[in-house]
Amino acid sequence: MDGATRDARRLLLVGMSAREAADDEALRALAAPYAAHVAHLQLGDPSLARVLDRLADESDVPVDVVGVSQARLAPGASWLRRVAGHWWRERTGPRPEVAVAPTLVGDADVLRAIVTDSSGALLRPLDGREAPMVSAAWEDVPAHAHQVLLCRGPRCTARGSEAVAEALVLELMRLGQGDDDVLLTHTACLFPCNHAPVVAVQPDDTWYGAVTPDAVRRIATEHLVEHRPVSDLQLPRHRKALS
Repeated sequence: MDGATRDARRLLLVGMSAREAADDEALRALAAPYAAHVAHLQLGDPSLARVLDRLADESDVPVDVVGVSQARLAPGASWLRRVAGHWWRERTGPRPEVAVAPTLVGDADVLRAIVTDSSGALLRPLDGREAPMVSAAWEDVPAHAHQVLLCRGPRCTARGSEAVAEALVLELMRLGQGDDDVLLTHTACLFPCNHAPVVAVQPDDTWYGAVTPDAVRRIATEHLVEHRPVSDLQLPRHRKALS
C-alpha cells in the first residue's frame, strides 16, 4: 500500500529519540512514500500533541501512529501510546479514531510491513484507558549528586553524541549509579559547537569537549563516582560575574 491508496486513513510517523530530532530530514524521507505526517516525542518540533490536534481539526479520517527510532536507548513504544492516550483523554474537540503501533520502526522495510498489513493486527486503537502521564515514582526530584547535560543538538549528534550517550548509560549501569546518584539529561544545543560532542556536569560547572565513548567512561568513573574532574578533557569556562 502506498500513499495513493491510504485515502481511508492517515499515517503519522513520530520520531522517538534525540537522533530523529537531530535528523528530521531522514524522518521525513521515511514518511514521503506514504504522504505521512511527521511529529516528535521529544526535543524536536512539531510535537505529537500538536500534530494530532491539527489532524483532528482537519477531518475525522482515522490516524495511524507509528513510532520511529534508530537509537538503542530511545523510549519504548509504550511511551508513544501513553502520550497519545493522554492527548485522547484531554482533547476537547472532535477526535478521529487513532491507532498506535505497539512496536517501533527502525527502517523502511518494517514500516512497509505495518502500512501494508490489511488485518489491522499491527495497530491498536486508543480507548482512553492508556497509562496516565503521572506516577508516584515520578513525584520527587531525584537526590542526585551530579546532573550530566549531554548535548544532542545537530552538530553534536553528527559528531557522535549518540555513541557517547550510550557509553555513558552503560558505564553508569556498570558502576551501579542510578538517577539518585547521577541524573543524565539529554539536551538540545549547549552552544560551544566547535567542541562537539559537548558534555557538562552540574553543579560542578565543568564542561567537556570532543567527548568520545572512551572519554565519557573516564568521566563516569573519575568525575561522577570519584569526584575528580578529568582535567585533560575540560573546556575553559569563563563565568560572567553577577552584577
